[in-house]
Amino acid sequence: MDWYLDASDSSAVTLLRRELRDYLGRHADRDSDVDGAEVAFSELVTNAVRHAPGPAWVHLDWSDRQPLVEVHDLGPGFELRPSLPDDPFATGGRGLFIASNLTDELKVASKTAGGSKVTAKLPVSRAVERSHDPPRSLTPSLPTPAEVDAEGSFGKESFLVALVVEMARSAEAQEGPDAVEALVAQVGANIGGRMEEEYRRARDLVDDLEPDQIADLYVRLKAAINGDFYVIEANAERIVLGNRACPFGEAVKQAPGLCRMTSSVFGGIAARNAGGASVMLEERIAVGDPECRVVIRLSGADGEETELGHSYAGPVQPGDPAT
Repeated sequence: MDWYLDASDSSAVTLLRRELRDYLGRHADRDSDVDGAEVAFSELVTNAVRHAPGPAWVHLDWSDRQPLVEVHDLGPGFELRPSLPDDPFATGGRGLFIASNLTDELKVASKTAGGSKVTAKLPVSRAVERSHDPPRSLTPSLPTPAEVDAEGSFGKESFLVALVVEMARSAEAQEGPDAVEALVAQVGANIGGRMEEEYRRARDLVDDLEPDQIADLYVRLKAAINGDFYVIEANAERIVLGNRACPFGEAVKQAPGLCRMTSSVFGGIAARNAGGASVMLEERIAVGDPECRVVIRLSGADGEETELGHSYAGPVQPGDPAT
């Protein structure tokens, strides 16, 4: 990274110092002394501006574990004597001493055309990233050959479906089906909550949604992602939906755990509005059924369906033991 510094701009050093700190903070490991690196950098740059009026240039090379900073100026040059001033009350003269104690390999060299180059290694280390080089799966991967266009490319929708399904398959292979379902359930809960917020905002709804409104919301949010859900039944006890097309298409059969997103989205919305709910995925395209059939029991009803399905608690009320 390279920066040009105009010494006539009094705010330039401060802005550059903040930019460098933000950059180091994003990439340094937890044990790095980012504060010390910021102070040392500031002292080196301030030294160039103060003693070499005119432009200055800063270069940061982080190709090794520690970043190497270079400060170039067009001043008269100087010798590196990182010591405290003789006068303890002097207002300046401590910059290089501070920098030398906060950095490694502090050096100064004269430039051929005039000026100086100061270099130092800052006291931070780049966070080490794990290498992942897995072999390609022998199982046919998505997108399918049928989705390729005349140019040999896949469309955005095909790519995104493939991305989600392949991530679910890979996670299941490494962590097991329960881990995939837990992850998908969390994603579904977050997305479902946002969709409910927008449904309410568009209709200016404040009170709990009625069963027919909940069912309408289900159908609309699934239609938005190319699902073909329809209402079979909606009353105070339960909502039953059918579905003729999965948003993930045939690809869902390669990652049935993605059905947990439907359960989480539907169950979360129902529980927030009915005080509790359970969701039973009675039939699923993902496991070979011709259509999906989803039963959402309202008010957290107990019984066999609750045990076989997924239960969702209603909002915690003030005074409840959980608060």
